[in-house]
Amino acid sequence: MPDLPHLRTVLSEHYDLTPSSEVAQELADTYARMERVVTPPDWVTYAPYIKAINALKKERNAVILGHNYMTPEIFHGVSDFVGDSLQIAMKAQEVDADVIVQAGVHFMAETTKILCPEKTVLMPDMDAGCSLAESITADGIEEMRAKYPGAPVVTYVNTTADVKAASDICCTSSNALQIVNAMESDTVIMTPDQYLAQNVANQSHKNVVYWPGSCIVHEQYTAQDLREFREWNPGTRLIAHPECPPDVVAEADFSGSTSGILKYVTDEKPEKAMLITECSMASNISDQLPEVDFVGPCNMCPYMKKISIEKILWVLHTGENEVFVDPEIGKKARASVQAMIDMSRKLGL
Repeated sequence: MPDLPHLRTVLSEHYDLTPSSEVAQELADTYARMERVVTPPDWVTYAPYIKAINALKKERNAVILGHNYMTPEIFHGVSDFVGDSLQIAMKAQEVDADVIVQAGVHFMAETTKILCPEKTVLMPDMDAGCSLAESITADGIEEMRAKYPGAPVVTYVNTTADVKAASDICCTSSNALQIVNAMESDTVIMTPDQYLAQNVANQSHKNVVYWPGSCIVHEQYTAQDLREFREWNPGTRLIAHPECPPDVVAEADFSGSTSGILKYVTDEKPEKAMLITECSMASNISDQLPEVDFVGPCNMCPYMKKISIEKILWVLHTGENEVFVDPEIGKKARASVQAMIDMSRKLGL
């Protein structure tokens, strides 16, 4: 993929991408969903790209799946379906499209290809990886099986196709506890997120053993950070993702997946809220909850932020960065992901 300046130059030969107040006004309804976090000058720049992308989607019979950690112009401007890993995985099977652009990180695109092998899946940036996914390999799964014979392996979807293929069932942060509790064995292996596993273990009657991986965004938070923030800004509701360390989750007022966080804030509507997760989460829900003041620090995922509006237009225009999964690996990985989806539906999740 060309660097951004060259990419913009090439795209400008095919689409009118000049910052335009007229196009910005034409897409005013879209801007209304993000105007608290996107400045008018930025919107004038983004609007022509959004117009071009949405037109090109119709020409290509394409859809864009946007994770909750995408920036607002992607999340609200061009994504056809948005959500956490489970919601996107389920939606990938339902979409009637020839092309799926994964606005997220690489393991998500692999998951989509695993579930939809007949569709073309494009990644806006092939370097948008995941430190957590890269912390384990299929050999690591076999190592855990040897250590705990007979224990089922519940693997977080934030993993490669090879790791999914070596596992029994996948999970997300929103369904991990229910999936673990549904396993027949008294001992359950969870990979690769140690903190998600520890937080599940604190609520489960199972003996949960785990691989020592973690997310570079969520592992940075500490319980002391939360205590100091409470002193500085009392009355703020602290809401943590379960990939955070257990003492952070214990210090928080609520812990849940990205979809769980959204539901909690929507239902509770606290006057002030600090989301202890990736930065874009608060940005993407702030306009639909104007009564909530989202305050405090956040940590940014450098991998998620590799996805940009320019790169989405580029892969739709060129068809580059197609994601492939070995058919045999894909078949085994699909069984693990499908087992999660089926279990989630059975449990009403």
